[in-house]
Amino acid sequence: MMSRRILLLRHAKSAWDEPGLDDFDRPLAPRGRRAAAVIGVYLRDEGLAPDLVLCSAARRARETWEIAAHELPRAPAVEHDAGLYMATADRLLKRLRKLPAAIGSVLVVGHEGGVDAVARRLVGDGAAPLRKRLSEKYPTAALAVVAVTLDDWAALAEKSGTITRFAAPKDLV
Repeated sequence: MMSRRILLLRHAKSAWDEPGLDDFDRPLAPRGRRAAAVIGVYLRDEGLAPDLVLCSAARRARETWEIAAHELPRAPAVEHDAGLYMATADRLLKRLRKLPAAIGSVLVVGHEGGVDAVARRLVGDGAAPLRKRLSEKYPTAALAVVAVTLDDWAALAEKSGTITRFAAPKDLV
């Protein structure tokens, strides 16, 4: 059995100042751009750079990752996936279960209703304060880190993970 890590990042705060702009195409707000950089520094400083990034193809998710990745010494491989736009927890679990065995750490950049729900479904253990925060609110640009032990990603099961970190940009500045 191998120790693996799943990082779940909700996109940073998006802008709402362009009436009529399709939701998929909304950019980050200035506050969101700052928050994405803070999370990038956190990933770098805490040694959390993943092997692979699965990123929603929505503009705000792509911009969140691009800004965060700029803070890393080496950018990991990225898959921009339109299927991750507003993906449900079921869809995210299905995608995670298809990861190749060589991937030890994956970061998912997604949206409210998917990223937060899959984090709650995966976590079965961890420090009570972290579990409590996860159950209460998953703010924009928040990052949950879930440790799992398995040989094959196909075996990823609900409640099999241990939450090891939960950080929002406001915690880090």
